[in-house]
Amino acid sequence: MNVVRLTVAQALVRYLAALRTDNGEPLFGGVFAIFGHGNVAGMGEALYRHRETLPTYRAHNEQAMAHSAIAYAKAHMRRRMMAVTTSIGPGATNLVTAAALAHVNRLPVLLLPGDIFVSRAPDPVLQQVEDSQDGGASANDALKAVSRYFDRIVHPAQLLSALPRAIRVLTDAASCGPVTLALPQDVQAMAYDYPASFFEPRTIEFHAPAALPREIERAAAMLRDSREPFIVSGGGVLYGLASDALRDFAHKHGMPVAETQAGKGALAWDDALNVGGIGVTGSSSANELAHASDCVLAVGTRLQDFTTGSNTLFTEARLVAINANSFDALKQNAAAIEADARLALDALSQALGDWRASPQWTTRAHRAANDWRETVAHVTNTPVPDGRLPREADVIGAVQRSDDASPAGDIVVCAAGTLPADLQKLWRTSAPGGYHVEYGYSCMGYEIAGGVGVKLARPEREVIVIVGDGSYLMMNSELATSVMLGAKLIVVLLDNRGYGCINRLQQACGGAPFNNLLDDCKQGSLGAPRIDFAMHARSMGALAEHVANIDELEAAMKRARAADRSYLISIDTDPARTTEEGGWWWEVAVPEVSDRDAVMSARADYERAVKARNGIHD
Repeated sequence: MNVVRLTVAQALVRYLAALRTDNGEPLFGGVFAIFGHGNVAGMGEALYRHRETLPTYRAHNEQAMAHSAIAYAKAHMRRRMMAVTTSIGPGATNLVTAAALAHVNRLPVLLLPGDIFVSRAPDPVLQQVEDSQDGGASANDALKAVSRYFDRIVHPAQLLSALPRAIRVLTDAASCGPVTLALPQDVQAMAYDYPASFFEPRTIEFHAPAALPREIERAAAMLRDSREPFIVSGGGVLYGLASDALRDFAHKHGMPVAETQAGKGALAWDDALNVGGIGVTGSSSANELAHASDCVLAVGTRLQDFTTGSNTLFTEARLVAINANSFDALKQNAAAIEADARLALDALSQALGDWRASPQWTTRAHRAANDWRETVAHVTNTPVPDGRLPREADVIGAVQRSDDASPAGDIVVCAAGTLPADLQKLWRTSAPGGYHVEYGYSCMGYEIAGGVGVKLARPEREVIVIVGDGSYLMMNSELATSVMLGAKLIVVLLDNRGYGCINRLQQACGGAPFNNLLDDCKQGSLGAPRIDFAMHARSMGALAEHVANIDELEAAMKRARAADRSYLISIDTDPARTTEEGGWWWEVAVPEVSDRDAVMSARADYERAVKARNGIHD
């Protein structure tokens, strides 16, 4: 047997560099790295050796670079991905939030944190977490709960089994998510005689299960018994490359389609059966139809509370769920089809034959879809009232109007606050991937880092990051990374002087405005700072300007589109006004006792809503 003598780090990097997708592209688009004493010697040397075939990207924050890697995989519909390497200690634990984000969103990322010495000879090393009751404890243990597969490489031969297992999880439709291979720094440097065949180029097959005939027949029978069926399209439609199958299925059988945050873009925004977003941040048309439906076909969705209206939206319907992951397919007591979205939709359509929904239902869906498109046009083109600051809808309208040629060709990136709600309602996209909003974990700080990953994946597209001042202040350093990499972003920053979304929720629950908007926070003698976001962006190498109104924003967007580097535009917005159209109830627990009348009134409303969900009426 031919062997190659390599260190663990060298073997790992060489293995990753040899993997290919079915169209011949490298499976791994690169490795994001911030070096420290736990990875600079081992992984650093190995990455340098393979820097031409497996590029290394330097970032400014470990959580942010993991966000970039996750966004890269999402933009590639999970068909390509990235790895991330950090030192031990804070570098590794900075990955925990990003790993949770990838876990919740079912997105692949390979995490390669450095770890403590297996030999224990120099214990305790710098940044080592010690446990008086567990000598083998490591800070990396914090990643176990948020990894779909975790392994600590304590011997060089372990890679021969750990790496294939890791790749299978990363490329499996059912188990996809973050993988952590913790790399003790002494083991990284150990040499071993590896079989040369282990490093031969190989094509990775993405595993997606086909539907069982009995599951298809049961679902087909349920749909045939319905007259007013309804489709909820989730992220699994996009990741399963099932957009065409979904469109064909919906039109053949006359069924309206609503999209989750992760599934938005599966159908073109102006498709006759696309009734808009679903749930708490969805359209009024979609929610009205969903609530009236007698059978819901949920395709590739986790059915989280924003999709189901905290389990109040589908109360009159039986549920059929298509999902590669059995855990998700069985939610809501659904009739499960544990399968890939495209394969299942094709099989289900064949089983249904010429069956169609009630003609009246399909006609109602066409009318509802058109009504919502008219609502979107009205909301995004209504002038800002005199004396008022613009709101999110005004900004979204201006951004999309700023490109007369193909506004639906942009990729919008966002993650948290009011913006995802308004974007799900109002953003128009004509192709899969044009809507990139991380709302499974709703992680503030994802936006700019995610934008970098999207731009690396889709350099030919205009990537527009829309972000609030709160998220920007949490994590903005990857704007400098975007400039360094030539990964141009347009960042539209809405400054409402604090956390406007949570401030409104606080008051809706009866609370007093407190600790959310800067003016309502505890302050020293100098008061809350006035932040010049344009100046801050320019300090990191981007172009930037502040605009005073929507007309100026449209003009600035044209300059940003023509720019040769990342460009930030800031605009002051109203923290109190938001889009009233659309939406649905969301359960947020209100205190049962309080000395505030407003809280007790909100509690009474909450209790009535919970009773209604449970079928109890006063």
